[in-house]
Order: sequence, then C-alpha cells, then structure tokens
Amino acid sequence: MKINFKHIFSASFLLMTVGLVSCVGDLNVTPKDPNLKTKEKISANAAFNKCYANLALAGNGGATGDCDVDGIDGGTSGFVRQLFNSEELTTDEAICAWGDEGIANFNFNSYDASHPMLRGFYYRLTTGIAFCNQYLKDFGTHDATMTAEVRFIRALEYFYLLNGWGNVPFSTEISSEKPKRIERAELYKWLLEELKNEVEPKLSEPKVKTSTDPEYGRVDKTAAWLLLARLYLNAEVYTGKPEWTNAAEYAKKVIDSPHKLYTGEAKNGWTAYQQLFMGDNGENGSSVEAILPVLQDGLKTTSWATTIFLMAGCNDANVHVKSESVPGNGTTQGWGGNRMRKDLVEKFFPKDNAPEVSACEMPKKAKDDRAIFDAKGRKLDNGDNKDGVAIFTNGYAVCKFNNFKTDGTPGSSSTFSDADFFLMRSAEAYLIYAEATARANNDTPTTEGITYLNDLRERAHAEKKDSYTMREICDEWSREFYFEGLRRTTLIRFGYYGGNNNYNWVWKGGVKEGRNIDAHLNLFAIPTTDLNANAENLKQNPGY
Repeated sequence: MKINFKHIFSASFLLMTVGLVSCVGDLNVTPKDPNLKTKEKISANAAFNKCYANLALAGNGGATGDCDVDGIDGGTSGFVRQLFNSEELTTDEAICAWGDEGIANFNFNSYDASHPMLRGFYYRLTTGIAFCNQYLKDFGTHDATMTAEVRFIRALEYFYLLNGWGNVPFSTEISSEKPKRIERAELYKWLLEELKNEVEPKLSEPKVKTSTDPEYGRVDKTAAWLLLARLYLNAEVYTGKPEWTNAAEYAKKVIDSPHKLYTGEAKNGWTAYQQLFMGDNGENGSSVEAILPVLQDGLKTTSWATTIFLMAGCNDANVHVKSESVPGNGTTQGWGGNRMRKDLVEKFFPKDNAPEVSACEMPKKAKDDRAIFDAKGRKLDNGDNKDGVAIFTNGYAVCKFNNFKTDGTPGSSSTFSDADFFLMRSAEAYLIYAEATARANNDTPTTEGITYLNDLRERAHAEKKDSYTMREICDEWSREFYFEGLRRTTLIRFGYYGGNNNYNWVWKGGVKEGRNIDAHLNLFAIPTTDLNANAENLKQNPGY
C-alpha cells in the first residue's frame, strides 16, 4: 500500500462518513445512521487508517474536527494527553497547575470511578478496539500484513487497559451482545498468544523508516517484540509470576534489530537525544530509534492532544530551549500547566543544586543531555500548599519536546506541531534488558545489562557507571523517559507506588511531604458509566 502515513489521517480516513462510535458499556461499533452499511461506505484503506488515527487524533478532521469519544472534548480525550495525565501526573515526575476537573485528583492520587479524564482515556481505548474489530470484520481477509497491524494496534490498546484497569470488558468481534469481563491474568495470557501466534509472524520484517518512506508510522515485527518485552517485564504485577527471562529475550530481539539507539552527530547544537523530540524527528535521523511513531504534521495531521500538548502544556512564553535570544518552543503555544516535581529535578541534581538557567543551558550544567528543563525565573519547590501547586512557576518547565528543526528552519505551522511522538522506541529495550536480567540475578545487574545502561548514558554524554542498584535502574528509567508515559507503570513494578513502601514524593497522596497511598490505587476504577451500562458482566476493582 503506497501511501504516505505522515499525511494520511487528514485525507482518506475521512471517508469513514458513517461515523463509527464506541457505545457506552460495550465495544460494539454502531453507525450513526443504522440504515447505512459500513462496508459500503468506506474502503479497506480508510478503515485501516482509522485504526492508527485513534492514537494520533481526537476524531475526524484533526484538531478542529469532531471527537470519537462522547462527553469529553477532542483535545482532552486524545490518547497521548491522557496517557501523560494517567502515567505522569500521578507520579514523582509531573504536576499540573490547571484547575480542570480531575487534574487535582491526578496530582494528589485521589482518582475514583467518576474521574472524567480516566473515563475519557478508557473510552478512547475501547473506541480504538472497536475500530479494529470493525476492520477485522469487514476487511480481515483483504491483506495479511494490514490485518496483523490492526491486530497489533488492538493488542496495544488492550495492553493499556490491562495496565491501567486490569479487569475489563473484552471483545474481539462486532456483536449485539455486551462484552464479558476478562480478568487481568487472562487478558495477559490472551495478549501473549495473540502477539506470538497471530501478529508477529505476519508483520513486516524490521525496517528503519523516515517520513519520506510510504510505510513510516506503520509497525513491523520489532513492535510486537517490544510489546511482548513490556508484558513479560510486568508479568509479576499482572499475574503474580515473574517472567524476567522472557522479558530479556524479547528486549534483546529489539536491540539486535535494525531499530537502533540513535547516536547521530549533534546538529546546530542539538544532540542526538534532543533530536528525538524535535519537529523534524521523522527526517533528522532519529527515527532509526522509532518503533511506533504517532504521526503529527502541523498542517495536515493536527491534534491538541499529542506533541503540541507536550510542548504547550509544559511551557510558557518565557522558556528558552533553542537559545537565550530565541524564546519559546517553536510554536506560538504556551499554556503553562505541567511542570517537574522537585523529585524529578533531583534525578539530575541530587543535591538540590540545579542552577537557575534556561533549558538551552541546563543539559551542560547537568552533564546530561536529557536534562532539558528551564529553571530561569522559576522555583524548584512546587508550592507550600495546594493553592501554590496551581502556580506554573512553582516548578521547573520541561522543554523536552519542541517544534524547531535541526537545520534551524521553523516548523510548518506556528500553532501545531510537526514532531512525531515516539510511543515505542528502542531505548526502552535497553532498560528492559538491564532490569530483567538484574532481577533474574538476585537484583544484581549483569555485565551486558550494565553495558546497555551505559549506552544510554553515553548517548546523553552522562558519566558511565561500573554498577547499578535497582533503585538506580528505576531512576535511569526516569531520566531517559520522563514525560513519555511510562512512569506510573515503572513505579508499580518496582513496588514504589501504592502500598506501604515509603517511596514518597512531594504531594503524593495530597500532602506536601508525600505519604504512602493505598495499594488499591495501583489499578484505576472501572468508570461508573460502564458499570451501569454493563452491570450484568462488569464489577468494580477492589477498593473503589
């Protein structure tokens, strides 16, 4: 299929004029007009594109169009935005100044079954599964590789449901019956079998792509290997039984694939790590690391909830990421909301000695290219009371994502972002391998695991280490992947989230000094709306 995915979502997926939606309480796909036949109204390509588009866009028409999830606006319901909120605002990395309904509950770990944004994320995922089920029903025999990709996307969306909610409604087909509840361990088992038997064998062979490649943005076998590595790494959380050897095995497949850690030359002052998050990351060479890029284009594939959210939501007009003479993030957008908790700053400056400099200077001061945050005119502390948390300058601004291009030219739009979001990238396999082999070795990193950790640090021009404790490996996860939607999962796996673990951060549990939170918060609550709509099959997670 010779189409350029970088620009596809603004065009052919709009042919889905039937308006597929996910019904509350089920995973069925229903036309808005029951007299229309879905298969007659859309092509296989359009239905296929829609499955991918659910990760990138709120609905038909991009940022200015409609939303596929009822009851929540498109900008808020977007996949990346709610992945960030659920995985970052609940942890030691991020805190938000906004007063939107539900934000404080993320900040202070007080979410429940009525939380509007968690409900939006839940339905974003179930809606995506519905799109995939519809494709498989109508076009499952159209093309074997496309079918495998759609099954992968469905598996990925079920992975996020497994990870966040655990015991969820489950359906692999379009049916008039409401879906049954699947328990977490059974969903984990299904995902393994689906990926190994139905997805990975039929995906394309691993291939590095750039945005000029017609298949850029589409997954290959490497994506299945990395998702399997993620599943096995968290197996003990899901089932009570660790699977460290399998996690390391699949991580090694990724490491040995063509998708490599990007270690290219600095370009106009932008280092290899920084190039991963820029407006031309599909073209500047860093896509060698991209296993699943969520595509954005400032003119044709726009969303308020993907990388523009990670730029504007974390910045104001006073940040300086390019140089002291050029303010901003490469767009006109600076919403002043999300910023670092003090605990994340301490991962780079453990003695509370972070200098009050701009983001363009901070990596040099930290001696780590990953320290892309702005402290100038801001406080390290996040506020002495909850009102203080609502002040954006109480906390350093993260400037990790920007819309500048490495050749010095501006992005295609001053409003929207050209930067793709690398939802899955090769660096994750390096950390998975190091952690899994250490856990299998009585929490002692292996020689090869230490090498992989040092590869990440060397790429960032940070000092390499001779050994690592498990706590240091957890910290390395944070330094490499902060604000990329992995932290809550990481803390739960390390036993640092819910429960009596005394791993606390500022405002954990709603108190300034932090406190232990109940272990039931390791799972989100099934939304009340879904429980009411499917009461015969679903039940609430314990503790809610």
